[in-house]
Amino acid sequence: MPRVLLVEDEVSIADTLVYALETEHFEVIHVTTAGKALPVFEQGIDFAILDVGLPDMSGFDLCRKIRTFSAVPVLFLTARDSEIDRVLGLELGGDDYVTKPFSPREVCARVRAVLRRTSGRPTTIPEQVGCLVHDPESMQVHCCGECLPLTAHEYKLLVALMSQPGRIFTREQLLEKAWDDPGSAMDRTVDAHIKSLRAKIRSSGGEDPIKTRRGLGYTLEFES
Repeated sequence: MPRVLLVEDEVSIADTLVYALETEHFEVIHVTTAGKALPVFEQGIDFAILDVGLPDMSGFDLCRKIRTFSAVPVLFLTARDSEIDRVLGLELGGDDYVTKPFSPREVCARVRAVLRRTSGRPTTIPEQVGCLVHDPESMQVHCCGECLPLTAHEYKLLVALMSQPGRIFTREQLLEKAWDDPGSAMDRTVDAHIKSLRAKIRSSGGEDPIKTRRGLGYTLEFES
């Protein structure tokens, strides 16, 4: 049975949807806030239905957080039917959009249609180290839910460090991994980019996981 997470704070709407989905042989986990929704992903979810107007966070913001660690299909429920809202939802990573009032049977049909369309798509992004999440397809690294604005060299340096947490990389090794022509750069170039990386991670609210090993190089470590 596909497992569906329903995030909806209006009890009457939630009860109707839960009944319709369970009748169609879905397993439903219902929560009323975004804060309660995020831990549910640890149980394994096949589909997420998000109300846009949640009490603690908008469904759009919740989807943005989900997309930092999961590619699970998402359908938005909303009372707003403007084109801008629909486009925003899809651009944030949503797969479908239903406007209230709606038919519960239509929602079930849309869930099945999206599941068919997205079957075979990976539902999780496994490359996570501490608060850092690497999405190799988009070549982005997120920290605490925020996409880090990395340059190409910063991105390659951070991915190299994330590839083997705890390993000490010399400056020469990092030059080899992050520069097409390592001979054109200097050891101090690595130091400058590491300094910039640390600042960007801290500005996102994360701890600085890059440790200096004097006379050796750099390593990635998080406090246990």
